Parts: sequence; C-alpha cells; structure tokens
Amino acid sequence: METEELHRGRLVDHIQLVVADLDACRSFYKAVFEVLEIPLGGEADDYFWADELFVSTADSAAAQGQLTGRHHLAFQAKSRDVVDAFYRAGLGAGGRDNGGPGERPYHPGYYAAFLLDPAGNNIEAVYHGPATRSAESVKVTF
Repeated sequence: METEELHRGRLVDHIQLVVADLDACRSFYKAVFEVLEIPLGGEADDYFWADELFVSTADSAAAQGQLTGRHHLAFQAKSRDVVDAFYRAGLGAGGRDNGGPGERPYHPGYYAAFLLDPAGNNIEAVYHGPATRSAESVKVTF
C-alpha cells in the first residue's frame, strides 16, 4: 500500500470499476481528481485507486475476468466553480457530456455536472450549497 492514511466514514467503503481501456480511464480520473483535490492513492499496470475508488483491468486479480456494467458515481465538490472545472477537465481528458453544470431539482442549491467516463460510467461532481460539516472525513491511520 502506497499510503498510510485513508479517510472514511460514509456509506460505501469502496467501489471497483473494471474497465476495458484502463489507460483512457486513468487519464480521465487523474484529470477530474486533480480538480476535485482527490489524490491518487496508487497505481500499477493493471489498476489505479483513489480514496474509495479502485479502477482495474479485467485481468487484475480482484476482477476475476469480468468487466463491470454502467455505474453512476457522484463526487462532492467544494464549490460551483469546482463543478465547472470538473466538467471542463473531464471533457478535456476523454469524458463525454452527460449533463452540463447547473442546478438540479433534487434539493435547493444542488449544483452538478455529469460526464460519461471512457468506460461509459456516469460520473458526477456535485456541490450541495453552503453547509457546515462536523468533519471533512474520518481519518484512519495504519
């Protein structure tokens, strides 16, 4: 493991996407994660990961030879400007438009943008509006 810290505390512990074109997905996720300030946790020839998301080839040991289907993942953004930057960065790194930046009817202040990653997954960045958090995340140190 390349990192000695994880930040946890929400519903999902981790997600694995198994994709046909790992290099295209790696370029896409590196671009959007840079904007979202999510550091890459590690990478190898057949996978990469950041926080709770693992992306691998079908040849990786954990994938057992099967590609995953289409998923919708939403990442939290710190502002509307970050949502806008996510959208631009993702388009520039091989993502396809699936709903440009704007307010959505899910709740007042819900501002999001949607992109399809190179594997066809619906990837969202969302800013929920001004709010106070009790903590940024739960820090787990090994």
